[in-house]
Amino acid sequence: MTTTWIIAADSSRARILQVTDRDEHLEELDDLLNPEGRVHDRELISDAHTRFHGTRGPGSDREELSAADHATELFAKRVADYLDKARTAQRYDRLHLIAAPKFLGQLRKEIGKEVQKLVAEELPKDLSWLNARQIEQSLARRMR
Repeated sequence: MTTTWIIAADSSRARILQVTDRDEHLEELDDLLNPEGRVHDRELISDAHTRFHGTRGPGSDREELSAADHATELFAKRVADYLDKARTAQRYDRLHLIAAPKFLGQLRKEIGKEVQKLVAEELPKDLSWLNARQIEQSLARRMR
């Protein structure tokens, strides 16, 4: 039997669920948390660095990431690493990614090619705050 995982995620939480039977019941395997994903930039930065504007000082041409965006990027890398290690351990054969649109884009950037080959579906929707039964019901309605 093919082992299917469903990832329901946003910038602060990634729930790892597995389809357990032919009726497509879900069992939660893991719940990865990123509390920084819900915090405002000013709460994440302890020492703000100065920016130089004008012609007198050194400037930066690159766009700077906000602290919240940086925390989200690190969390997406953590989720991608988790999925890669699970793939290597052959814990799943097929993957469904359901994530808030912005986080789904970030996750796409971080997931390796081998994991990407196992992605059967991507759904830009935030279901991470639902429990396993509610996610199951939401997906069942979508399939009808």
